[in-house]
Amino acid sequence: MSETSGLRFMLKALIRDKAGLFGLIIVLAFLIWSLIQGILEILSVNLRKPYLGYLLLPHNPFKYDLSLAFHPPSQQFLLGTNAEGEDILSRILYALPRDAFVALIVVFSAIIIGGILGILSGYLGGIVDEVIMRITDAFLSLPALILVIAITVPLKATFFATILGLAVVWWPTYARFYRAQTLRIKNMDYISAAKLSEVSKLQLFYRYIFLNSIDPILAYAALDFGNVILTYSTLAFLGIGITPPIPELGEMAANGLSGLPQYWWWAVFPGLTILIIVIGFVLVGDRLQDIIAGRITY
Repeated sequence: MSETSGLRFMLKALIRDKAGLFGLIIVLAFLIWSLIQGILEILSVNLRKPYLGYLLLPHNPFKYDLSLAFHPPSQQFLLGTNAEGEDILSRILYALPRDAFVALIVVFSAIIIGGILGILSGYLGGIVDEVIMRITDAFLSLPALILVIAITVPLKATFFATILGLAVVWWPTYARFYRAQTLRIKNMDYISAAKLSEVSKLQLFYRYIFLNSIDPILAYAALDFGNVILTYSTLAFLGIGITPPIPELGEMAANGLSGLPQYWWWAVFPGLTILIIVIGFVLVGDRLQDIIAGRITY
């Protein structure tokens, strides 16, 4: 892999671009917080010590106090409280690890599934290519949200059923990406040299095709993280995949609609959080695509 196509080069170019740097700060803040808070939430469940889950939060996100209901944003409650008197900021921060977990699982599973099918389709061609591409077209012909709902609802719309539904419908775009990359590089000299050296098919597919196609895929995946989070939040807004009393950003925004316009903060701040996270990933993904295409050079 050349220096200009390497991750180090892309990171340096991203940092030097103002919009890219702004997006990168949002993305890193989201992922780092989600990792730390997620570990604390897992420990709180496994060790049966609930306080660990809100150790770093301003308030206990599950503490009901009707005397504090609809408290507007203030020094005590920076983003206000909801109808049950729960701190909205604490509930947003508690919800973020689940969004990060869903996005990571769905995007990386889509890269793996799409990569395997796309490489097989592009490399083998013929009837294999025809069958895989027709299945891919069938998935792409229907809106992803509708397909996820159709898969998730029969499984009782649980959190893990939602992840499964998203993973099942998210791979087709990556399959098309990898098929196009495979068709582009399968006749190149280094592929021919690898065949002459008698490497195994598995090594050929992984080392010489999959890894050499990863840069443009990662740029798209950065954009796609935001798409997954937006779709997952939409499902939570519709009441799919939520696990009360664990907060979800989409569910919080949906509940807050009943308080508009008087208690605007109840719906606005969860929705604004989703928007900021999605914008961060869009900026990073968009700039990475420009860097790879040579439209941004440093």
